[in-house]
Amino acid sequence: MTTTDWHGLAIEQLTWHWEHHARPRLDGLTDEEYLWEPVLGAWSIRPRGTGATAQAAGGGAFEIDWEYPEPSPAPVTTIAWRLGHVIVGIFGGRAAAHFGFRDCGVLTWEYAGTAAGALAQLDETYAAWLAGVRGLDDAALARPVGEAEGPFAEHPMAELVLHINREAIHHLAEVALLRDLWANRPRSEPRHGRSGVAEWAADRVTGPGAQARPGGPTLAP
Repeated sequence: MTTTDWHGLAIEQLTWHWEHHARPRLDGLTDEEYLWEPVLGAWSIRPRGTGATAQAAGGGAFEIDWEYPEPSPAPVTTIAWRLGHVIVGIFGGRAAAHFGFRDCGVLTWEYAGTAAGALAQLDETYAAWLAGVRGLDDAALARPVGEAEGPFAEHPMAELVLHINREAIHHLAEVALLRDLWANRPRSEPRHGRSGVAEWAADRVTGPGAQARPGGPTLAP
């Protein structure tokens, strides 16, 4: 009877998506796009002391907008914020907790202010997590994850591996969607100093280019 390599399949689920979908979709990411705020109130990564939240956190020149507990509904985020979450909350923090990677916590991480810096951190933390998972044997996969995972301390490591796969796939898909929105944003929307589509739409109604149309609201041509 053929034995199924569940360990190998779990690794392949992440690596195949990373190599064929997630990572290629980040090629060409610019700083403008990285920091673009698609809606008013979007969370992002900002220079220290300029955060949009009282609990903005980070150990370097840039901080990530952050609150605990998370507000409901959860805020829309920039690509910068979403990549910061993947770097610290998904790959780096877990690689540090379970595989000896360097300190990678929300409060202490030096968040990147540029797209190139963030992608370098993403590649580094992905590689650290993947190397650790590759080194697990059957006994290690069955072992409880321990206190680093809080209320899930008694759950097996295999469950965490699958959880990280899900988290990485869906958050990087969100980044891909934000890239699509950026590429298809209204061309009259300035790229700097604006919060995105919501403010652009407001200008269409009240801005200097607006004009009255019979039987309808005031709109820009």
